[in-house]
Amino acid sequence: MRIVVTSNGTDLDAPVSPIFGRCSTYIFVDTETMEFEALTNPAMAAPGGAGIQAAQLVASKGVGAVLTGNVGPNAFNVLQSAGVPIFIATAGTVREAVEAYKAGKLQPIGQSTAGPYTGMGRGMGMGRGMGRGMGMGRGMGWGVGPWGTPPAPPSAPSAAPTEELSSLKAQIEALGKQLDEVLKRLDRLEGK
Repeated sequence: MRIVVTSNGTDLDAPVSPIFGRCSTYIFVDTETMEFEALTNPAMAAPGGAGIQAAQLVASKGVGAVLTGNVGPNAFNVLQSAGVPIFIATAGTVREAVEAYKAGKLQPIGQSTAGPYTGMGRGMGMGRGMGRGMGMGRGMGWGVGPWGTPPAPPSAPSAAPTEELSSLKAQIEALGKQLDEVLKRLDRLEGK
């Protein structure tokens, strides 16, 4: 089966990207042979609609599953309509994510995991302090930084708090694993 993994690199040893619509690269992998193709995400810098464009691209490649950390509601709907299941993979390498998928260790999702417009940088600072401490900045951005997806904007209380609690705990665990991977990579690069 051919699947796709969101990635921050171009090979099987690249780290998994926790972002779907604005990840840098999609790695298409044949789960039987582990042959792969890396495709730069053309929607990464789109001013809007990146998730939809990315989902359409991925679906057009005939994949049987998507492995990613977060997917917004528009991309989720496109993939769901195309019959492409989405599995949570937030830490480790692309190779490790594929192996976890093959072993049945990844969880499929039934709804989007990121809020609408989460990946869009919207900073609109209008500071006018003029060096006198009288700034009126109103930076209201949720822009994505180098470490992944920002928190979703506040929303109304969920109708199913236990489901939300479970989801938040899973996100904490995934972020912990991702932090461990980053620290290991830093140690390797520093020769420790």
